[in-house]
Amino acid sequence: MKLWTDSFADGAAIPAEHAFGKPDPTSHVTLSDNRNPHVAWSDLPEGTRSLVLVCHDVDVPSRGDDVNQEGKRVPAELPRVDFFHWLLFDIPPSRSAIAAGELCDSVTARGKPGPEAPGGMRHGVNDYTGWFAGDPDMAGTYFGYDGPCPPWNDTIVHHYHFTLYALDVARAPVEGEIGGARLLEAIEPHVLDRASFVGTYAIAADAVVRR
Repeated sequence: MKLWTDSFADGAAIPAEHAFGKPDPTSHVTLSDNRNPHVAWSDLPEGTRSLVLVCHDVDVPSRGDDVNQEGKRVPAELPRVDFFHWLLFDIPPSRSAIAAGELCDSVTARGKPGPEAPGGMRHGVNDYTGWFAGDPDMAGTYFGYDGPCPPWNDTIVHHYHFTLYALDVARAPVEGEIGGARLLEAIEPHVLDRASFVGTYAIAADAVVRR
C-alpha cells in the first residue's frame, strides 16, 4: 500500500497555501489559503471496502501557558500531544486521489458543516473546534480539513502525519460528530493496512527540529 502527495516532499515543509496560518511581519501570524493538499494512493490490499484519511500534528504543546504570548517562547522540552487536522472516512476504494483544494480552499470562521462530504464520504471534527471554543469570532464546529497553524512563538518545528487506512468495511463504524481519538479506536479492528507520509511546518523563523 502506497501513499504520497504532489504538494510537498515526504519529510519536507508544507507550503503555506496548505496552512491555516502563515507568518506575518507585524502581527506574527495571519490567516492563509487553507487548501487541502493533494493526496494519492495505490496498491490497496485485497478486501479493501473503504478508506480513512487522517492528518494529525504530534508536536502540539501539552500546556497553553506560553502559547502565542508576547515575550515568551514555548520551550522545546515541553511534552507534546496530538492535534487532529483532518478526518475523512468512507472514501470509496474506487478513488485513487484527493485533489489539492478539492475539499477545502479557504479558512471558514466558525467552522464548516458536516459530517457529510462529497461523493458519499464523511468528515470528522478536527481539533480547531476545541481550540476556538472560547473565541466569539471563531467558535464553531470544524468538520473536514483545516491546515497547520502552530504557535507563532514555538521553538520547534511541528510534524504533520498523513495516514491512510484501508478498512474491511464499507462504512466506518461511527456516527455523528466524531473526533480523531474516537475514530481511530473505532476503525482499528477493521484495518487491513496503512501507509503514511509526513510534512513539517512552523510559524517562527527560528524554530528547530526537535531531536
